[in-house]
Amino acid sequence: MTALDDVSALTSERLRRTNPVGGAGGARVPADVALPPGPRWPALAQTVALMRFRHWFHPWLHRTYGDTFTVRLLPGGRPLVLFTRPEHTKEIFAGDPEVFHAGKGNAILGPVMGLHSLLLQDGAEHQRARKLIMPAFNGAALKGYADLVGDLARDEVAHWPDGATFRSLDRMNALTLEVILRVVFGVTDEARLAALRPRVTEVIDISPVVLLGWGYPRLQRHGVWKRATDNQYELDRLMLAEIRERREASDLAERSDVLSRLVRVGSGPGDDPEDRLSDVELRDQLVTLLLAGHETTATALAWALLELGRHPNLHARTVRAAAEGDDAWLEAVVKESMRLHPVIPMVVRTLVRPATIGGRDLPRGVTVGPSIVVTHQRGDLFDDPDRFDPERFLGRNPATGTWIPFGGGVRRCIGAGFSLMEGVEVLREVFRAVDVTAAGDDVPQVRNITSVPRRGARVTVRRRQQR
Repeated sequence: MTALDDVSALTSERLRRTNPVGGAGGARVPADVALPPGPRWPALAQTVALMRFRHWFHPWLHRTYGDTFTVRLLPGGRPLVLFTRPEHTKEIFAGDPEVFHAGKGNAILGPVMGLHSLLLQDGAEHQRARKLIMPAFNGAALKGYADLVGDLARDEVAHWPDGATFRSLDRMNALTLEVILRVVFGVTDEARLAALRPRVTEVIDISPVVLLGWGYPRLQRHGVWKRATDNQYELDRLMLAEIRERREASDLAERSDVLSRLVRVGSGPGDDPEDRLSDVELRDQLVTLLLAGHETTATALAWALLELGRHPNLHARTVRAAAEGDDAWLEAVVKESMRLHPVIPMVVRTLVRPATIGGRDLPRGVTVGPSIVVTHQRGDLFDDPDRFDPERFLGRNPATGTWIPFGGGVRRCIGAGFSLMEGVEVLREVFRAVDVTAAGDDVPQVRNITSVPRRGARVTVRRRQQR
């Protein structure tokens, strides 16, 4: 077990050990290596375009260079090769995890998520962590969480004034944060919730500039970087204190939240004590679940409300589905929202040995991955791809490599089922209570590593008379 005598020392050590500035997979790719075509702009310009203007940049790259293209990024002009064909995506997701390292590709998130994060681990470490965490997200566990998610959604919608117009993204963010804190973290004390909410929100709202700054410790003493660093120290203090108290809780065996389930791992009769997750491991996995499952789900729901609010026929069908328990339709709405409005732009792996993808031989050190932005908009994969049409997901599963908001293969997002369950429960409670009308249009805007509706997906709600 990790002593908590000096939380600040633990935080400092994490920030030092997860500095994202370093070799990509320990290998520098020679500049003269033949790679797929791409722009010849300076690495700084390409990095800014990829991080800030992805919804224009990815399609432009596809139109200009074809199905496979290379972007060179800071630091050092490191190559990122993006693929847009589903057969190539399938190859990447099916690649040997000892060669295709996801952790190195996600290194920029290391200072926030920590060394033990599922998103940063590779090989045996990743397999162990995934095996230990997976039971907290299996079918039986999800059914146990659904009622609490529904209760929280019902309470949220009950506070919406009749006729009010508001940014649905803000309300969905508030709701999904409450779900994370209560269902995943298992925090119920209002004083602790009040302390956690602003700290968590500041982590979610972190800008790409701050993310890039994690690699330069001197910046952490100034301005936005200092505020982000100070917030990390305080959030760690709160979370590690919660973990320590949870281990000592008298009702631990009866608690069903994700944290309590993870604390119990390795402690039961016949369990291997080596499977016990340390306090720092628990902290890292909880922050990963927070970042991967909070704003992503909130954004998908906000887009769904906006789309349903401007399509009366789809709105009416959703009202019927909410009343009749048609979860298949509600889930299809969530999936189509994730397709049409991808929250993250790509899923990446860094090659630690040479590999061949789509017939192209690529050297060690190259980062590869599918462009979600382009893949979800391909007309040869989705008829009329700009149209919001949940029917695409009714009674059928999309072909492998065509719908990839949760990644794929052995690295598929462990919280995918939780996210879809949460989306269904929220839509059910919304459309049981109110009618939704879109208040204008919206376009995506980059915020940290995610994309959100620029104007917050504004909607007007009218309370429906209960019969």
